[in-house]
Amino acid sequence: MKISDIFKNGIIKQNPIFVQLIGMCSVLAVSSSLKNSVTMAIAVIGVLVLSNIVISMIRKVTPEKIRIPIFIVVIATFVTLVEMLMKAFMQSMYQALGIFIPLIVVNCIILARAEAFASKNGVFKSAIDGVAMGLGYGIAITILGTIREIIGSGSIWGIQLFGEGFKPAALFVAPPGAFILLGILIAIFRTVVVKRFSEE
Repeated sequence: MKISDIFKNGIIKQNPIFVQLIGMCSVLAVSSSLKNSVTMAIAVIGVLVLSNIVISMIRKVTPEKIRIPIFIVVIATFVTLVEMLMKAFMQSMYQALGIFIPLIVVNCIILARAEAFASKNGVFKSAIDGVAMGLGYGIAITILGTIREIIGSGSIWGIQLFGEGFKPAALFVAPPGAFILLGILIAIFRTVVVKRFSEE
């Protein structure tokens, strides 16, 4: 598989959020602002890339019967490292993301890529797959976070965009707003973007 195809799959054809609909828990929960979304995306990309690399390196010596528990241990190790780094150097974001940082361990995207790609491919391609899938996740959560923050708070990255007369639609920073917006984005993405690339 070409590197361009890996990126195309991760960002468009097999986008984990807009196409595969996996890893939705964190997307809906932490995307109330752009800052939260970007931080979560960076954390997921880091864990995805590092776990894919290690799983690819040990794939030939991993016993078939216990491969899933081994994958989870590898993923949990990197999630713990990310959590410790955030707690040490990004205390405010660590508190904002809360329980969703350790829950990266059970994020379906990461385990799915370990099973479907990293356990069957070399280190370089597995790292690229981690970046591509992470970018797909990151693009989705960033778009959602941006729209929710603008409509629901009238700001972007905490900076107010509108005057005092602006009345934000608080629904969009609440969970129902996340569901509504994500549904609309999935429909647009599948109708416009995926359809266009599948025709090429």
